[in-house]
Amino acid sequence: MKQSRPKLWTKDFTITSVVNFFLTLVFYLLVVTIGIYAVDAYHASTSTAGLITGMFIIGSLVGRLFTGRYIDSIGSKRTLMIGLILCVLATSFYFLNFGISFLLITRLIHGIVAGMASTAAGTIIAETIPTSRKAEGIGYFSMSATLATAIGPFIGLLMVQQTTFPVIFAFCLVLGIINIFIALFVRVMESQEEPTPGETKGFKISNFVEPKAFPIACITLLIAFCYSSVLSYINFYAIDIDLVEAASFFFLVYSIAVLISRPITGRLMDLKGANIVMYPALIIFAGGMLLLSTATSGFTLLVAGALIGLGFGNLQSGSQAIAVKLTPPHHMGLATSTFFIFLDAGLGFGPYLLGFIIPFTGYRSLYVLLGITVLVIMILYYFLHGKKDRIIVEGHASEY
Repeated sequence: MKQSRPKLWTKDFTITSVVNFFLTLVFYLLVVTIGIYAVDAYHASTSTAGLITGMFIIGSLVGRLFTGRYIDSIGSKRTLMIGLILCVLATSFYFLNFGISFLLITRLIHGIVAGMASTAAGTIIAETIPTSRKAEGIGYFSMSATLATAIGPFIGLLMVQQTTFPVIFAFCLVLGIINIFIALFVRVMESQEEPTPGETKGFKISNFVEPKAFPIACITLLIAFCYSSVLSYINFYAIDIDLVEAASFFFLVYSIAVLISRPITGRLMDLKGANIVMYPALIIFAGGMLLLSTATSGFTLLVAGALIGLGFGNLQSGSQAIAVKLTPPHHMGLATSTFFIFLDAGLGFGPYLLGFIIPFTGYRSLYVLLGITVLVIMILYYFLHGKKDRIIVEGHASEY
């Protein structure tokens, strides 16, 4: 007799997803406004404004690195609450005008504590989701960030046009306070499995990066590097090819494609393994990048956005699900941290490195090269995880 599927949309799952949505919303809202603020308030140069914007991601990397190291001993709920409280404190620093250096430090601190809270939220979700619905649950959870990716920049740019920067910071502060109260209602069943004595002592790399999650994290780093070219340069590319109006809808179309596909792909991964989603997603992502390189009309640009959403959007959640599934319960926090460290590194450092290539290639050729790179990554995925996935699925067949 077929057993009923374990419940996914529990109160704790829903609340944690809402908390993650507000965390990500504040991040993307400030991403599109803080550079403008730096120029207006401090007369910062374009490069300095870019550094202020990117300093958050550097801080986030630091926060995730050390959160992954200590979250299993502190507890994911406690780590989340500490992170959210410190986020509110860091947001209040934006009201203080002590020069450009202070703003840089504020962005760094905000990134560290936001990375801490975000890693804790991801860990709570990984601990909450039933084993047989891990990929599906992580797909749904990551949709909270996808929604924030679309809504955050929209609200930020609208507020820049309609109001003042202190009002923008106050809005972020209010969202942070609301988030603390929402998170109070999360209940977490911490893992009862204890680490092997001595395994968390010292400064071993394995205390900061989960070895079992490392191979798929490397794939995540590379695909995030490729996607960073879209995230950072799509507007410049649109100006170059005279499709600015269509480009304003690019991430909306991207988000819709992700929202529609993730519930399906997550369930497929749980039933059939990662390969049934990861290989098609890599091919679709490559196709989207290549189509983007040929765009001469708004329609082509937006179709490319949809393909990139179907591709990268599902690669992101799929990779996270793989990292969590391969890891023992008492290392789930470290695995989640490892995944996000590599994801942030690709997204954060990609634009800087690609900036050296663009003067030689132009945007069209860049997207061609990155589309081909994604196809090469597919081969790397086969050796790092793909060829083992069938064995993993068969080994867990009894769970399904």
